[in-house]
Amino acid sequence: MKTFPKDFVWGTATAAYQVEGAWNEDGKGESIWDRFSHTPGKVERGDNGDVACDQYHRYAEDFQLMQQLGLKNYRFSLSWPRIYPQGKGAINQKGLDHYSRLVDSLLAAGITPWVTLYHWDLPQTLEDEGGWPARATTDHFAQYADIVSKHLGDRVKNWMTINEPGVVAFLGYLTGDHAPGLKDEKKALQAAYNLILAHGKAYAAIKANHATTKVGLTNATQNTYPLVRDESVAAQAALADAQMNGIFLEPMYKGTYPQIVLDDAGDKAPEITPDDLKVMNHIDFVGVQYYTDTLIGPKGLMFGATGSGYNFFDYTEMGWAVTPLGLYDVLMNVKNQYGAKEIYVTENGSAWQDVLAPDCRINDPKRQDYLVRHLAMVHRAIQEGSPIKGYFAWSFMDNFEWAYGYRPRFGLVYTEFASQKRYVKDSGYLYKQIIKANALEDSYNFNGK
Repeated sequence: MKTFPKDFVWGTATAAYQVEGAWNEDGKGESIWDRFSHTPGKVERGDNGDVACDQYHRYAEDFQLMQQLGLKNYRFSLSWPRIYPQGKGAINQKGLDHYSRLVDSLLAAGITPWVTLYHWDLPQTLEDEGGWPARATTDHFAQYADIVSKHLGDRVKNWMTINEPGVVAFLGYLTGDHAPGLKDEKKALQAAYNLILAHGKAYAAIKANHATTKVGLTNATQNTYPLVRDESVAAQAALADAQMNGIFLEPMYKGTYPQIVLDDAGDKAPEITPDDLKVMNHIDFVGVQYYTDTLIGPKGLMFGATGSGYNFFDYTEMGWAVTPLGLYDVLMNVKNQYGAKEIYVTENGSAWQDVLAPDCRINDPKRQDYLVRHLAMVHRAIQEGSPIKGYFAWSFMDNFEWAYGYRPRFGLVYTEFASQKRYVKDSGYLYKQIIKANALEDSYNFNGK
């Protein structure tokens, strides 16, 4: 039996655009993901988040299901354009009121809200004015954080400013795989810098309203493992680590910026100022979001070893290698390299080809195995001194998975999108068991509820 600390936080997570739907209701403005998903060829099968899981209308039903599963914490995000349709200026009171009712409903159900301010749905108006590469966006974000924390901060005590700034910057502005779909290295690097600056400004705004509340950020933290003993490969691994982790964590924890990234970027690097670094140098906790690792061989980066020819892993439906030990390494590194005093695993999960059986059961042994193996590594890291305070499974329910649309299913709850019916998967029942025991059994058979 692997027992977790008595005050360990157990929860699940979602994001507004992935579950809410109601994309143009009650005064909500257009987001970059509305625009992106409505553009032909950007999302698999032409899927979009217009309806998603319809949680905007069904949140009370979902919270009852969370109660049944023994979930005590729910991490969700607010839609910035639902509150500020243009990203600034006039406030949409209906948006604020919706989230106020949602928070009240959670608390009435005995579930603690953990709120993410930005999970990728930038108001399209702000993107038209330059998006995250534009410094003005950081000030608009701070204003948004100020207003939201004034209205919800009496009940919300744990805030995350930005979700995975690396994904926002590099998939949105470098590879073009995510909204807004640009391919510009200079803009991507400036966006990465501005996102942490925005975090710092939002941190100050929230603390000014509620000094004792906790404010963190989530990072898609990975290990960058060299696969061969070669100096050039080791150098690539060091640079990749600084690009994926260092440029986000180092400014917040140390007030410095990785020189290796600036040297590599040359004239495309953002301008670093001491005043900005002082603003960035604030964080109460970090959310580690872990799915797989980046392996680096003679041919360069291989995210999760997909298509690398290295066949020593199992692979999820996403083509990502299942690497539980990597989660342990990440959790120890965030403590040892950056000095983090409080860590939460704010996303961890896996997509598989789930099948709804005639008896409405979803047997998902691979997800159950993934969950147990990764939680075992969380437990090990705690035992070895990493200050991990909680774990949020991704995701509560199957939802819109960005450019992949509705094909990948990450949920502990199966969503039948045509009917909007929800069915708890066997992994959901397993998670309920783990939460109730606050522990992992020594062995599982994954064959029943």
